Amino acid sequence: MKVIIRDAKIMDSVSPFNNSITDILIVDGIIQKIGKSIPNLDNTEEIGFDNLHVSQGWFDSSVSLGEPGFEDRETITNGLNVAARSGFTAIALQPNSYPIIDNQSQINFVKSKSNGFATQLFPIGALTKGSEGKDMSELFDMKNAGAVAFGDYNKSLDNANLLKIALQYTQDFDGLVIAFSQDSNIKGNGVANEGVVSTRLGLKGIPNLAEELIIARNLFLLEYTGGKLHIPTISSAKSVQLIKEAKAKGLNVTCSVAVHHLVLTDETLEGFDTRYKVSPPLRIQTDRKALLAGVLDNTIDMITSDHNPIDIEHKKMEFDSAKNGTIGLESAFGALLTVLPLEKVIQKLTSGKNTFGIDMPSINEGNKASITLFNPEGKSIFTKDSILSKSKNSAFIGVEIKGNVYGIYNQGKLVL
Repeated sequence: MKVIIRDAKIMDSVSPFNNSITDILIVDGIIQKIGKSIPNLDNTEEIGFDNLHVSQGWFDSSVSLGEPGFEDRETITNGLNVAARSGFTAIALQPNSYPIIDNQSQINFVKSKSNGFATQLFPIGALTKGSEGKDMSELFDMKNAGAVAFGDYNKSLDNANLLKIALQYTQDFDGLVIAFSQDSNIKGNGVANEGVVSTRLGLKGIPNLAEELIIARNLFLLEYTGGKLHIPTISSAKSVQLIKEAKAKGLNVTCSVAVHHLVLTDETLEGFDTRYKVSPPLRIQTDRKALLAGVLDNTIDMITSDHNPIDIEHKKMEFDSAKNGTIGLESAFGALLTVLPLEKVIQKLTSGKNTFGIDMPSINEGNKASITLFNPEGKSIFTKDSILSKSKNSAFIGVEIKGNVYGIYNQGKLVL
């Protein structure tokens, strides 16, 4: 397959063509030439869009798809197509399917289902069997099968010794441990951020302390054991500070923040709309601003959509009973541009590949073409019609977003 991308502004800080507006000739998945006015000698397909920008392909470190077991929420096939149309050339798949992805055969299953798509799927294996927090899964076997990390989605390990052993054991094969951090006892039956809004609405609160205590504990464990630890979807100002201090000590820790925690606050809960019920909960403006500062000073390593499709039967119900989660692939880029500069958005949508051991080919001649195409200008309202996912539980419906994603070129395939 040959493609010429016309008049594209390259946004890639490690490319010699960074910030130049140029043509890109791709032949069989490899960037053959970058230059002005590349001649089209054999009716090669040409791609051109208004204000076209390209960057290294984006990566989302936390995506749930449902399959196997919850295909009514989302399938791998449709989920990967949604990711491609949303600008993502790679996603890390969470293990929260049915059955839980906690062994080699389950890793092989989801990888086989993802063959042939433009967006690459990298599975996360459950850290514990059944994600029950009791017995460690067969981590080494899953690593050999293709797992890029190990963690129990949105479940915090109560057993500190189990996390200690996991951090020690994974060092033998350079494994990455993911530790969602939320004290289950302090959380209790909480459903929203503990504060003025939850009190006014009569909702049981989850204090920041529930997150911060476990993050502090996990960082102490990491300091003791060594190894690599990733803390996903942090939500409070104190969490940012704790991780910043740990990095200053030289600990090998990374963290992510979800798009919705950078854009929204618990004020959205006023209408009891369960689309805004997420885990961890939306926090107050002070936390949101601290998270944005953490992105800007690189304490926070990556941004995730934390895409989590929930069927209508488990979402459109009273707030206390509804499941946590929002979809976010389709709205991620546009929502981020409303709160962060373009260069920082691109950095945080690509740098996670390094943490998860995924190739990051720069936009340069001779390299594999893994490219996202987009326009950072223009504003629109995100509507239900904008959603490509099977589930429609988006926290961004009705929100003004910026820019437009055109598609991706990856794995020798163009998706627009």
